[in-house]
Amino acid sequence: MLNRIVTWTQKQQEQSQLQTRILTDPYYRFQSLAEVALAAALGVSIDVNQASVDDWLRLPGLSIHQAKQLVQLTHNGVQFYAIEDVAVALSLPVQRLQPLAAVMQFCYYDPESLALAPVMSLNAASVEQLLTIPGMMPSLAHSIIRDRITRGSFQNLADFQERLNLSGELTQDFLPYLRC
Repeated sequence: MLNRIVTWTQKQQEQSQLQTRILTDPYYRFQSLAEVALAAALGVSIDVNQASVDDWLRLPGLSIHQAKQLVQLTHNGVQFYAIEDVAVALSLPVQRLQPLAAVMQFCYYDPESLALAPVMSLNAASVEQLLTIPGMMPSLAHSIIRDRITRGSFQNLADFQERLNLSGELTQDFLPYLRC
């Protein structure tokens, strides 16, 4: 009986560690469809029209070649409206991708507004460049440069948000304009 309790406690601890890793490590690759389902239950999602190669590589079974292909398509203006679009782009049957749909988010972006948006690197942009972003305040632009010099490059947009203590709303406003 004691062995069962210890085993159950260990499994609970492992599950808790996995949940923490899924939530905090943006580079963690899901190891199974069960982990994909767990990530979806925890609220993790991948915006397929804004996803980076690293985002796509989180999904089990996707190769780096496929991830790069999807990113290149979206950078060239292709929008994915449903899982069927992603399947066609990868020349895969929809059934193959269906288990991954739980974490895929299909957001619509107005191509006109995004085409006009100057996309820049947080890790290379000057204060002057940052100030071309709608809603960017001079104090925030200077804070970005100061933080980047002091603490090093931003790892991703979540790191940017956390380090500068930005609200979700403000971070969302900057998403079309910034990359790491």
